[in-house]
Amino acid sequence: MTIEELEKIMVAKEGENLEFKEAKNSYSFEKLVEYCAALANEGGGKIVLGVTDKRPRIVVGSQAFTQPERTRVGLIEQLHINIDFSVVDHPNGRVLIFQVPPHPIGNPVKYKGVYWERQADSLVAMSNDKLRSIFSESGHDFSGDICPLAQMEDLDIAAIENFRKLWIKKSGNQSLASLTVEQLLNDVEALVDGGLTYAAMVLFGTRKAIGRHLAQAEVVFEYRATNTAGPANERNEFRQGFFSFYSELWDLINLRNDIQHFQSGLFVWDIPTFSEQVIREGILNAVSHRDYQLGGSVFIRQYPRRLVIESPGGFPVGITEQNILDRQAPRNRRIADIFSKCGLVERSGQGMNLIFELSIKESKQLPDFTGTDQFQVFLNLFGEVQDYRFLQFLEKVGKETLELFSTEDFLLLDYIHRESRVPDKLQNRLRVLVEKGFVERFGRGRGVKYILSRRYYKMIDKKGSYTRKRGLDRETNKALLMKHINENKNSGSRLKELMQVLPNLTMPQVQTLLRELKSGNKIHKTGRTRGALWYPSPEMDSITSRKKS
Repeated sequence: MTIEELEKIMVAKEGENLEFKEAKNSYSFEKLVEYCAALANEGGGKIVLGVTDKRPRIVVGSQAFTQPERTRVGLIEQLHINIDFSVVDHPNGRVLIFQVPPHPIGNPVKYKGVYWERQADSLVAMSNDKLRSIFSESGHDFSGDICPLAQMEDLDIAAIENFRKLWIKKSGNQSLASLTVEQLLNDVEALVDGGLTYAAMVLFGTRKAIGRHLAQAEVVFEYRATNTAGPANERNEFRQGFFSFYSELWDLINLRNDIQHFQSGLFVWDIPTFSEQVIREGILNAVSHRDYQLGGSVFIRQYPRRLVIESPGGFPVGITEQNILDRQAPRNRRIADIFSKCGLVERSGQGMNLIFELSIKESKQLPDFTGTDQFQVFLNLFGEVQDYRFLQFLEKVGKETLELFSTEDFLLLDYIHRESRVPDKLQNRLRVLVEKGFVERFGRGRGVKYILSRRYYKMIDKKGSYTRKRGLDRETNKALLMKHINENKNSGSRLKELMQVLPNLTMPQVQTLLRELKSGNKIHKTGRTRGALWYPSPEMDSITSRKKS
């Protein structure tokens, strides 16, 4: 944000999307989290530190949160939404702005068990009416409906106990061990007013009960040695509660999970083709978000270096392939909440982000959704390590530093490493990676480019590639243009020829260099537009002639 942009919002009315705090010396992190949660629940906005609340507002400067990147990571960990920040160096002091996105569709943001909203100058719990309004955004939660005729004997006690163990491990709450089965199910709303929900059937149902009440709640695993059609090499059908087979499903995948070996000096890298975390998140995503009102099973098809997860129903309302990393909309909220309680879901609402981050960390091809339509979602996961040297680079960066990276940061490194165009929505994060020394920026205007830092190319022993990608320095480029113009002083040099001298530069960049040479009285031009001819200036021509003689 620029000073001009800051001054514009300072005169705006403090309301649904703006909150100003003086915070001259410090500000409570707890209060910051609560305000960010409230802003998200109210449609997103900005909290501005270092500006007075009362109008006319003035900049007083703030020393709060001297490491805003670390604060941003803390906010994301607490609220599971992608918060960003800006720092404005105003003449009157430092202003820190946290930019808060809207709450995920149908999923209000809470902190320490409270769904916050603002009321005048205070923070209060959201009213039930507002909560219901947000919950209704994503449509009906089928998994929360009561399953008619289902009885307690339709549940697999072993599956329930597996869930109980995971919940105790995640929460550290040993008192859960003494709860009756009925109370445990009540606490996670799998049992409501004496009726079992469809979530209870999907997660804890016996094979016989699911066949009778919800036959489509089935996960089918296939292993195929090739991409050719025909019978699978192995096929297993799981028509039973998810907590009764989720470990067995991973064991099946892991049977053919080969290790890729890479050696760097004395060190040997062992990278599994399929990361357990990535596969687990993909499967949990399918079970949480598939449409149980449609027929068809979840299919997991494993190939030697690729795994495809197919689930019935298209993307949930409001979710597209373009925004899937920025927005969440659980189709089956009750199932997703139960997964979150027991820790199977690593970061609530951010499973797809984790899949992308881990794929990049292991230098694997980004997941894609090829084949997805309004009736089914295909998640394609790739296992081939593409550049082990990039793995070395990330290790050199260090685990502690990588923990401060957002999904956008990992995506940016991946795009730049693959020399792909950076999407517009990620451009604002480039500044952070440049400041931290992971990425270098060169060029001007439209010709600006980004490459991985010099230390990456030094580490992989390709310093020459760095020089080539970085390009020649400005003075060397001008010397090459001058050389060509001198050698063609009789016929003159057209812009088209001069661009061939510096093929890595754009036309505007070459024209800028020519203007600099002209302003230094080293060259002059006859004619206009692209048909113009460039000649050495009389003074430079005289100097060149004396050198030759």
